[in-house]
Amino acid sequence: MHDLTFSKLPAEEAKHFGIKPQSSEKATAFVNTFLKRCMPKLSSETIQEKLNRKALVLNHSLKKEKKKRKTKSLSAKERQEMKIFEIKPEQQRYELFLPLHELWKQYIRDLCGGLKPNAQPLMVQSKLLKADFHGALITVAKSRCPSYVGATGIILQEMKHIFKIITKDDKLKVIPKSNSVFSVEIDGFVSYIYGSKFQFRASERSARKFKVRGSMDL
Repeated sequence: MHDLTFSKLPAEEAKHFGIKPQSSEKATAFVNTFLKRCMPKLSSETIQEKLNRKALVLNHSLKKEKKKRKTKSLSAKERQEMKIFEIKPEQQRYELFLPLHELWKQYIRDLCGGLKPNAQPLMVQSKLLKADFHGALITVAKSRCPSYVGATGIILQEMKHIFKIITKDDKLKVIPKSNSVFSVEIDGFVSYIYGSKFQFRASERSARKFKVRGSMDL
């Protein structure tokens, strides 16, 4: 290792790289100075021992990676104060959300593989239970509160415990999921959803396991 470190560069290679050949004394002095500068804490004897024994790894500084700051999400109170989920009165019009309903129907068709006439109802039901319902047209089929029964509209917002729907007469209604049964019809398939067992956010349902058949006391 010592001979290789201090060996003279051949004249042809020195000419090719444009390097002026140095005398062995100057080369030795340069290497010793360079090593001492890279490893100031080691003595000359220690450096020589390392050179004779094995390959030497020179110290180098590592750049510390800056930790990325996580963006702080808004709290429920802050969202409520900012009225993020509030639908303005001038926007509460049924016809405005018909395109959303058409998009939802196409989304369900794609999710269920086309909703062909020979599709299995249980398969369609299991897919619906994990689907996003924003844009769905639902009807309250049964409810412990008689005033909710028959209410039909497009879902504008789904939260953990409620559906917000817009009816054909441009009324925004809040329907609690608890103690209600909802019917959803698409391409001739009618599915019933038991709201008491459906009290999850839309983002949480995809990982949930549901019983296709439900029951509740009304």
